[in-house]
Amino acid sequence: MKLHNAMWPGLVGKEPGTDHPPISLDRMLELTAKAKVDGQKFDGVDLFLFHPHTDPDASESDIRKMADKIAAKNLAVGSLVAPVWPGTVGDSAMGSVEERRKFIDAVRKACRIARILNEHGVRKYGVIRIDSATGTKAAAKNESKAIKEIAATFREAGMVAAGHGERLAAEGEVCWAGMHSWKAMLGVLEAVDMPGTVGFQADLAHTYLYMLGVNSPKTALLKKKHSKKDFDKAYAKLVGALRPWTIDFHVAQNDGTVHGTGSHDKTGRHCPADDPKGKLDIPACSAKWLEGAAGRGIRHICWDGCMFPNALLEKQDTWNTILRTMIAVRAAIGA
Repeated sequence: MKLHNAMWPGLVGKEPGTDHPPISLDRMLELTAKAKVDGQKFDGVDLFLFHPHTDPDASESDIRKMADKIAAKNLAVGSLVAPVWPGTVGDSAMGSVEERRKFIDAVRKACRIARILNEHGVRKYGVIRIDSATGTKAAAKNESKAIKEIAATFREAGMVAAGHGERLAAEGEVCWAGMHSWKAMLGVLEAVDMPGTVGFQADLAHTYLYMLGVNSPKTALLKKKHSKKDFDKAYAKLVGALRPWTIDFHVAQNDGTVHGTGSHDKTGRHCPADDPKGKLDIPACSAKWLEGAAGRGIRHICWDGCMFPNALLEKQDTWNTILRTMIAVRAAIGA
């Protein structure tokens, strides 16, 4: 199992001209490449396909130059995040015909970049990540209608991806309509009904909030205060429902609280891997999601630490600790 670092923590929640400006792709690659634990290093990175890291309309020559840069650091490329949100390339997956057209266009542009990276040789595995690009309020009035509309867009996007030899993974993050609860997410996947092409991307921090019922109290599997026995029972139910669909996986930590920036309303708080307030036994929880991973085409796992302060991201020790945690996950699954 290959170990990857995510590049988008240098972008998500970052704003130019503030105390937490975007961190360049070059700097994120440098920090990743320098991480080392007992002689082991990261195998690769997962990319966010939008400015300032990647121009989704960049020429093939420029994409190949980026690939050369990544390969020169002995890193591969795995999964790619399609720019599906309003303000990037895409728009709401349950919006107007024009908004849905933009969503599909974002997936098409991601597939184009994937093809170039594949042909270059720097990318040999991974998926393209999507979400509904729509806030949870849009699904609150009529959840079944929202699920139907999102699924229709995802199905069309899935056909585009399949035509390029790619798979799509819907991110299970509670701040997005249709992704806002484990039951809604399962409903979307079942309605799309393309298990070989459109699947689930599980993130430890976000899926923990599924159990707590953040943004969907009626589907909560756990109370805020719970025993280990309660947790284990709820986790088994959650993973049992969504693991068959899981084709991409994020290692993360959560302290049981939520955090939001901009459109990311009440989303999972990604904590440092060694945070003493962390609620998750990362290797044990990861092992449950990764059971049978090879059969679902999962060849790498990725760390996600969105919205960390820049000062923390700029410390090399942060990335060494993360790598050590990733190695422990790989040991737990015997891969």
